Amino acid sequence: GACVVRARLGPRRWSAASAASCRRMSLRDVEEAPEPPQVEKGFGPAVIIGNGRMGEAVRRMGIGKDVVVRRGEPFPADAPPGPIYVCTGGNALKDVIAMTPPERWEDFVFVQNGALLPFLERELPGLPVTILLVYFTLASRGDAPADGKSDMDPEGLSAVNAFGKWAREVDWRLSTSNLAVRVLSEPTFTQAYCERNLWAAAYMLVGVLHGSCTVGEVEADHRAEVDRMVCELATATTAFYPEVRWDRGLTCERLASYARSVAHFPTALEEFEWRNGAFYELSSRAQAVGRLDPCPLHTEALRKVGAVSADAAEPKKAKQARGVQDIQSFLLGT
Repeated sequence: GACVVRARLGPRRWSAASAASCRRMSLRDVEEAPEPPQVEKGFGPAVIIGNGRMGEAVRRMGIGKDVVVRRGEPFPADAPPGPIYVCTGGNALKDVIAMTPPERWEDFVFVQNGALLPFLERELPGLPVTILLVYFTLASRGDAPADGKSDMDPEGLSAVNAFGKWAREVDWRLSTSNLAVRVLSEPTFTQAYCERNLWAAAYMLVGVLHGSCTVGEVEADHRAEVDRMVCELATATTAFYPEVRWDRGLTCERLASYARSVAHFPTALEEFEWRNGAFYELSSRAQAVGRLDPCPLHTEALRKVGAVSADAAEPKKAKQARGVQDIQSFLLGT
């Protein structure tokens, strides 16, 4: 059977195709993307907010003239008119938006993984911001990135939304750095976005459940368990979002294939509100109205590792609740 997920996109121009016209597909079955909005082809310097591993990697992909904004620094008054790469953690995004002149918001290029779209829907509605799904890896600051390829997707997994204003610049920056990137139209981009979130939530939690083993050990030693969790989390969203579709078996195999390609990665529950918190909120809301938990395996695993209290309906860290509320709109359409 099909495991079906629809992610609600913020700006109207990103909205997924209707269920009637949406066909079953795999991520490798990519429709020809429409032309992104026209921008200057010279691709001059960009602004890069954040100078950690990702910010440094993006800077090295450029022409050597990018302007880097470090923690605590204001947005430069003489900033170049190109893209603004946001290379910070999710919890810093509101501050980044607040410090940037509103007339420059459409130049944002977001590189955060996790349930980002609901946040953008609320904070930057209607703007053609660019979103890069990052699959390349960085061992440490200054290291050359390793491309995100797997045995099922040897052409690469990183992707950018076709309707983002700076999709062409992102394509150029990665391609000229020998990194693969796909420019995806809808609903293929949303499907890639959903799968990235499923992988992070399921593989990291199962790994922590088994002594924080590596991603490779999860795939090799606990494959049946992680596949059940992937299917549970995807199925839990099916009743709410029928537009983005994929084959359940292929989805599990593709995520396992990616896990094999980054087998040395450690597992940890990080940025709860942007990852597992989305699915836990779905469980909490269902139980609050007397319904069965749609993600019982996920909820029980969170309790076993101490991420949530055994008798509490909310995560232990109350300060994370706002992020969870953002993500619940991705899952519940609220």
